[in-house]
Amino acid sequence: MGLLQGKVCLVTGASRGIGAATVKRFAEEGGIVYANARSPKNLDDVCTLMSEKYHTIVKAVYFDVRDEAGARKAVAQIRKETGRIDVLVNNAGVMKDALIGMISKNLMQEIYETNVFGVMNMIQLASKVMMFQKSGSIINLSSIVGIEGNPGQLVYSATKGAVAAMTKTAAKELASQGIRVNAIAPGMIDTDMVRSIGEEKMIEHLRNIRMGRLGTPEEVADAIVFLASDLSRYITGVILGVNGGATV
Repeated sequence: MGLLQGKVCLVTGASRGIGAATVKRFAEEGGIVYANARSPKNLDDVCTLMSEKYHTIVKAVYFDVRDEAGARKAVAQIRKETGRIDVLVNNAGVMKDALIGMISKNLMQEIYETNVFGVMNMIQLASKVMMFQKSGSIINLSSIVGIEGNPGQLVYSATKGAVAAMTKTAAKELASQGIRVNAIAPGMIDTDMVRSIGEEKMIEHLRNIRMGRLGTPEEVADAIVFLASDLSRYITGVILGVNGGATV
């Protein structure tokens, strides 16, 4: 359909799951896509294949969102090569569970550095470029547990709640610059991260999904395409649940 034709897009955490599905959907819609991963060469082959298949530019950029200098260098590279950034998808994140009383300071620091500080860092870097254009769309990945909470996920839910809060604040602050900021709050999506909780917990969670199944990364990516495109040009500050009617 060409919903993102010619738009320059940066997707963090693009090596698998929702990030990988988003890169593919963006390329299908004609976007010029910069796909981020931490491990060098991890995305080179798939980016080449997608560039050829969808007749657009899909290019890997390697940095850790926790590394401010590395992220700044990547954003500067994108701006130098294209002159702009139209879409930022803050997808990079980690999920590690621990019960109250068993949570270490190192665990708190590790999850917050990626899920909160990394997102804040990317919002600041990308919005500086978008301000010159007076346009842009930033999509953050929150989670249903960031809204509803979940036993055993005190730290993870706190970080994803922080993402929802910063989305609303950034939306209010950046609206006058023509920049929209929204978030997706996925429920149980069929990714490696979710599968890591184990079969027993998976069955328990499935009972709480009204549609009776896990969501797919592609279904989340479709919602991200909507928020990235001009179809959502009057939408900002929204936390969009993609959860199949789930409760936790």
